[in-house]
Amino acid sequence: MNLFYCFVGVLIGTLVGVLPGLGPVAAMSLLLPATFHTSPVASIIMLSGIYYGAMYGGSTTSILVNIPGEAASVMTCLDGYQMARQGRAGPALGISAFGSFIAGTIGILGLMLISPPLVNFALKFGPPEYFSLMILGLMILTFLTSASMIRSLMMAAFGLVVGTIGLDNISGLARFSFKIPELLDGVGLVPVVMGLFGISEVMMNVELKIKREVFTTEVKGLLPSLEDWTKSLWSILRGTVVGFFLGILPGGGAVIASFVSYAIEKRVSKNPETFGKGAIEGVAAPEAANNSAAQGAFIPLLTLGIPSNVVMAMLLGALIIHGVTPGPLLLADHPQLFWGVVASMYVGNALLLVLNWPLVNVFARVMSVPAKYLMPIVLVISTIGVWSLSYSAVDLLLAAGAGMLGYYMRKNKYPVEPLILGLILGGRMEQAYRQSLIISKGSNLIFFTKPIALALLVGAVLFLFLPSLLAKAKQFQAARAASEGVA
Repeated sequence: MNLFYCFVGVLIGTLVGVLPGLGPVAAMSLLLPATFHTSPVASIIMLSGIYYGAMYGGSTTSILVNIPGEAASVMTCLDGYQMARQGRAGPALGISAFGSFIAGTIGILGLMLISPPLVNFALKFGPPEYFSLMILGLMILTFLTSASMIRSLMMAAFGLVVGTIGLDNISGLARFSFKIPELLDGVGLVPVVMGLFGISEVMMNVELKIKREVFTTEVKGLLPSLEDWTKSLWSILRGTVVGFFLGILPGGGAVIASFVSYAIEKRVSKNPETFGKGAIEGVAAPEAANNSAAQGAFIPLLTLGIPSNVVMAMLLGALIIHGVTPGPLLLADHPQLFWGVVASMYVGNALLLVLNWPLVNVFARVMSVPAKYLMPIVLVISTIGVWSLSYSAVDLLLAAGAGMLGYYMRKNKYPVEPLILGLILGGRMEQAYRQSLIISKGSNLIFFTKPIALALLVGAVLFLFLPSLLAKAKQFQAARAASEGVA
């Protein structure tokens, strides 16, 4: 049964990656209610498969259509589409699939090797350390998700406030529920996520017109040549290492990993002028990076209980819904879940290679589905998914309100990720903070007397002021260059 859910997850993930406009977060939010009646292991296996499956599928649209099916495949467009225009779509898709497989496999090995030692370190964490770690995670995510730190902090704070709705976890008193019984358990993650990602996606696509130039001819020659492998092998390995360690960092993730790995390849290349004109290294490196980053992102989630990006936040919500608490005790209390997910990743990577390599022409035809047919289906699935939770009109209203809010946020460049992370971490952060105060008899000095907690808070403060420091440094360099030009 777990193998079946693994297959379903990677197949849906590939289709989500192929279809421009739908991302893994939207797909996971739509399918989260479908996992409520399965075991926690099967649920996380399927949702994880959607995530790393989308990393594979996103390259198909980037190469054939010049539209990234997933945000992490943006860099693949630069050289992949140029290769397709030169009649080399096959090698580009082939090296993308093989590079993703190699990087994903190495990423899984890293996950297996790093997680157990990190768990031993995390066992030293108490409430003060966990509170400080969550503050650091929020600060890093707000720093990386938007050019405007103020907007990111506003969204994170709003998410934390929404996370406090419901019963107080210490006193048991109702807060901000407006005497609505359905809100006593808090604002549900599924209605909010479906609204912010699913419904807002439909609203955005209603006004969006994309002209797709799809290669209608059969893609042939998918097996890269020896010369292609010679050029790409070190790029794949470098992209794998860069992506894995950036995936571990809170807020890092596959998008940043693909950008960084592409920049590194261009820097170390003997022929940097070929990048952007059809260099196969420009396809291999970012595709390897985004797949290894997808595996690395599981490490902080499963060992510390801290999601490193919004996709991991979705998985954190799924684990909590299934009664599993991610953190240092996960390996001891739920070893079948941890090792089941790891084993499914091996199988999933092999399945993705089988799906993406020979069936690329099938997936290419999927791209011709018009948005006017696709978006109503997304809206219907969103509505049914929310209604199936508790058959509550309040949930439907929450999803509709979240959809309008998500549409407004995306139109006005407000980041959604800090809001989601704030909503998920709000209750846990408040509980850790209040437990810390109970331990210290009401003194906030406990966060400064614990070395780990203090180091994490110092890191959070650095990320809080880093944008202004970078801006000042840029102004200083500009002024210095201007004065040197006058002289």
